[in-house]
Amino acid sequence: MNFVKKYWGVFFILFLSIFSVVPFFNSGFFPMHDDAQVARVFEMGKALKDGIFPVRWVSGLGYGYGYPIFNFYAPLSYYFGGFINTSGFDALVSTKIMMVFGIIMAGAFMYLLAREFWGEIGGIISALFYIYAPYHAVDIYVRGDVSEFYAYAFIPLMFLGFYKVFVSISQKSNIKNLASLRSGQISKIWKWIILGSVGYAGVILSHNLTAMMVTPFLFIVSLFYCFIVYKNKKNLILNSLYFILPFLFGLLLSAFYWLPALFEMKYTNIMSQIGGGADFKDHFVCIQQLWNSEWGFGGSTRGCIDGMSFKLGKLHILLSIISLILSLIMIFKNKLFIHSNNTYHYINRIITILLSLFGLLISLFLMLEISKPIWETIPFMAFFQYPWRFLILTSFFTSFLAGAVIWFLQFVIARSPDLIGTTKQSSSNIDCFAITRNDRKRILPYIMSAAIIFLLIFFNVKLFNPQTIISKTVADYTNDREILWRVSKISDEYLPKSIKRPSTIDEINQQPITAMNSAYTNKIIEYKTSRIIAEVIAREKSYARVNVAHFPAWKIFIDGILQTPDITERGYLLIVDKGKHIITASYEATSIEKIANILSISGLAVLIIGIIYFRKFRFKQ
Repeated sequence: MNFVKKYWGVFFILFLSIFSVVPFFNSGFFPMHDDAQVARVFEMGKALKDGIFPVRWVSGLGYGYGYPIFNFYAPLSYYFGGFINTSGFDALVSTKIMMVFGIIMAGAFMYLLAREFWGEIGGIISALFYIYAPYHAVDIYVRGDVSEFYAYAFIPLMFLGFYKVFVSISQKSNIKNLASLRSGQISKIWKWIILGSVGYAGVILSHNLTAMMVTPFLFIVSLFYCFIVYKNKKNLILNSLYFILPFLFGLLLSAFYWLPALFEMKYTNIMSQIGGGADFKDHFVCIQQLWNSEWGFGGSTRGCIDGMSFKLGKLHILLSIISLILSLIMIFKNKLFIHSNNTYHYINRIITILLSLFGLLISLFLMLEISKPIWETIPFMAFFQYPWRFLILTSFFTSFLAGAVIWFLQFVIARSPDLIGTTKQSSSNIDCFAITRNDRKRILPYIMSAAIIFLLIFFNVKLFNPQTIISKTVADYTNDREILWRVSKISDEYLPKSIKRPSTIDEINQQPITAMNSAYTNKIIEYKTSRIIAEVIAREKSYARVNVAHFPAWKIFIDGILQTPDITERGYLLIVDKGKHIITASYEATSIEKIANILSISGLAVLIIGIIYFRKFRFKQ
């Protein structure tokens, strides 16, 4: 009961977020730009059922040759969908659950973050603005970019962890020696370090490009917090370490993904995605499109007329501007702060608003063509492909700032009782977050919040609808033709370089091992995602081809003896001597993958040990 009372806002947000996910409750599914979600969940589920973790290789995609898609394409959302699939749900239902969970998770995490700054009502406002942001709808129902809107959900959790680390440091006494580490306050800091680590790792594992975008902003926030710690005469070096740890553990937890992605991309065609139709020079946003652009289900093109919308949302823009104006008024009319016991608290809120506005302006700038010199100067910016990807950050900042408007209203009412005709109170009894039911004048923030929520949902809910609903079953998304041909063509950049792309579906060989002549027969003993075993009987010296795309992790054995096969455009070519033999193709982690796995396990182990140790210590206290 206490949990419900403490987090009633979450349940309220879940209730109102239902309008954003209604289409998922229809039978069938809907088209999207990245129309490969069900197939990927299906392949992830198949790999997990084969006992593979972490999953890197899938066997069906890549025209039947397989490819290491989850070595490079952020896997977190697909792990979620894949595990649901292994629990008995089919791939289509699992995909829908996966997407719905990512949508509502964004609102829940934004609520937890914004509540820390703007109070209960402000947190609800920010959460609902985050869910119903136009770009969120674009990601879900137009682009179908599940990985990106999962990262969208983890951004608030990441910032919440770092902020709570700062709050915990500010509340504890200055650390002067290692003996003082044995305190309950360190346990609290460690809890928020874990939260920040999980949030940062969640962004990386959800969408690596979003992680690249958000890391500089997170770094700036951390430097700001370190500066405040320094101004408060805390131990700068030791306390700064607390801000480094979430970065470090976040990188360690996600190392199993990003480390191989960096060092093994050279074996695939991923670099082909830079330039061409995805050249950033052709995808800058015109400034008028941010205010209003036609809603559509097409793509991005050069110029100001695109097939998809890049609008921020009029309410998002207006409330952000209002928060700026109110901040400036409070800065220049600072008499509201006089005689307040919480002056420092309120000044920090104003600084937070200004930092958010700074982040918003930087994100807006990087979407406009005026920022082209920066894109051309910094090499890794080309990986973003589309400058409008920064809409994910503008949606975050504008949604966060929306809750600030309610906080301002509550603050002014609490600090200026004469303004609302109430009896003047002493500043020590003022709590701008506690709005009593007996004080009818203080019902104004609730009325204003209800009006804002109504307008938000009324104008934006229409965006959370697909172009059409197609009456398809799971079989339509997971049959051989769908996976081996249509979906394989959608993302064949993950195909290793040695493989020749078939020009027609008839060129696809669905057999894992093929005889190159009629001199032997073969029988498949085992055919799994990472292991193929076949028995062959050769009447004379012959050739056999293992129809698997070349990747360093694959090892080919004949009768348990490691071979050095020829690498062809259709797989591995072997010489088979006369007689009965066992051919085994096995995916075995490369050295980089093993190191990455060890790093992630080490990071997880340290966090778990820290949880156990500090909980045990607090229990003893």
